[in-house]
Parts: sequence; C-alpha cells; structure tokens
Amino acid sequence: MRRIGLLGGMSWESSVEYERVINREVRARLGGVASADLVIRSLDFAVIERLQANDRWEEAGDALAAAAIDLERAGAEVIVLCTNTMHRVIDRIEAAVLAEVLHIADATAEAARRAGVADLALLGTRYTMEADFYAGRLRERHGLAVRIPSDADRAELHRIIYEELVVGVIDSTSRQRVVDMVERCVADGATGVIAGCTEIELLIGPDDVPVEFLPTARLHALAAVDRALAG
Repeated sequence: MRRIGLLGGMSWESSVEYERVINREVRARLGGVASADLVIRSLDFAVIERLQANDRWEEAGDALAAAAIDLERAGAEVIVLCTNTMHRVIDRIEAAVLAEVLHIADATAEAARRAGVADLALLGTRYTMEADFYAGRLRERHGLAVRIPSDADRAELHRIIYEELVVGVIDSTSRQRVVDMVERCVADGATGVIAGCTEIELLIGPDDVPVEFLPTARLHALAAVDRALAG
C-alpha cells in the first residue's frame, strides 16, 4: 500500500471526511481491520481564506506547496489536496514535489464518464465557479460541457459555504436554496451536478437532486485509494 498524504484544513469540516472515506474503502477492499497508510497536513483556513479574499493566490500556492513538501518528507507517495477551490494553485504543488498529485477535477470527470453525463452544472465557491481553472480543465481535457448558476445564485452559494458550511452549520433553508439552484440548472439543460466545493456534499446528496450527483470529495478520496492500492 502506498502512503497517502492529505493536504487539508480548507476547511477541516470537509477534509476530515476524506480520512473517513479512505479508511472505510480500504477496509472494504482489504477486509478485516485494514486501514489506510495516511499522513495529514492540515492548514489554518483563516490564513488561506484571507489570501483568497485578497486575491493573493501566489502566496496561498506557496503555502500549500510548502505543506506538500512536508507530506512528501513524511513519506507520502500520493498527495490529495482536500479542497476544490485551491486547485487553482495545483501547479505550484505539483512543481514542489515528486509525489503523485491527484487532481480533483480528473476524478470528477471520470465519474461523469462512467455515469454517462456530459452536461454538468458546477456548484462551488465563487472562485471555483467564476474562474476557468476547474471548468476549463473539464472542458479541455475531458470534453465536458460545464454551466454555472446565475450571478445571484453564485453569490448566495458562496455565502452559504463561507458563513455556514465551513463552520459546521447545516441549515435546512440553505439546503432548499441549493436544491433550487440545481433545479434551475437542470431546467437549462444540465444532466448532472458537480458538488464542486468539498463542503457542499455535507449539505446535499444524490437524493436531493433530480440528476446525477457528483460528490467531489468522495470521488477524490476513492481515487486516492485506487492509486494507493494499485499494483
């Protein structure tokens, strides 16, 4: 089994789910009391959030790259960045280490391919929805169509993520608002929905939406297990 390095804390409310999914999956595949070989580097999200808000992405990338080096020094052979938004700086992490770095959008695209859906609504922070680092990768590398919610829906979803989900608040009214956002995207033609912020799947799940649901944190964690157990 290869050692997995989790680069998390952004926020820890969702990144702790990576450890849960990975360990459960390893036990399911190997049986008995098997669990994953993991090292975890959890950052202070208050620091990263300030850098995001002030458009200081290069500094944030440098901080994550340094943390990835910590993971590699601890023996990580596969590194997973436990957040969608910070994949905006994944190139800095990849350049800093020799370990394999698994991109969350690639794991999501593979799941979309298996499900036979190619027109996807992307939900996430406004950084993820409005920049091209995520949707562009899905379009250019994987041939998927990607649509995003309206301006008003993007603003409200960003608020829900940063004011509620990252601090552990799960609100039924917010759940319905997000479901309504999905339904508007479906009415426009989406045949699947990407939970493109790792906290979103803490709020809604496949039973809440009328189309294929792609929970990126879970898919990313399962991809890490695939790589750790390969060969």
